[in-house]
Amino acid sequence: MPGWVWALIIVAAIAVVAIVIWQALRERRTRMLRGRFGPEYDRAVESSESKRGAESDLAARADRRDKLEIAPLSPGARERYVTKWERVQARFVDDPDGAVREADVLIQSVMSERGYPMDDFDQRAADISVDHPEVVENYREGNRLARANALGDGTTEDLRQAMQHYRALFDDLLDAGSDEPMSRDGSASRERQPAPRS
Repeated sequence: MPGWVWALIIVAAIAVVAIVIWQALRERRTRMLRGRFGPEYDRAVESSESKRGAESDLAARADRRDKLEIAPLSPGARERYVTKWERVQARFVDDPDGAVREADVLIQSVMSERGYPMDDFDQRAADISVDHPEVVENYREGNRLARANALGDGTTEDLRQAMQHYRALFDDLLDAGSDEPMSRDGSASRERQPAPRS
């Protein structure tokens, strides 16, 4: 065979190997992101125009989070926030609207003290989704219900559900074990699936 045929065969073989490696790396990235983000991965893919775009967004969230200095609460701070939450929850009976607003402010206080930036709501939810993918949807839904109520489209039942959603995130933010990073290869999974409590 002429030399150019051998060269063509070698180039084709290199191209096939490169494609196989590229595909394996893409699948590995997908597994890692799915493992780290859990249900948030599926939500991001469903709400994005493409899987590639969703994965780029999730990777950017993880990179941003990795640069933050998130710290667990001290035992004293944790106890102080639990006491404040109990007051907010007790307030719900007489003032559901005020209690939900106060619960949102309390969650933001916990997030701030932990080291999360207090940008707009969407950025806070994106930051939380990295460490708390199992409950970030609770934060979004609680916020949606509270905003609907503020616009006059809510009911007391909506406010009760908002409190339940906020409570799930609040509990996760206070749980020191929830800060354990998931393995980069996605091999670890979170077993907790907090049930909303009133």
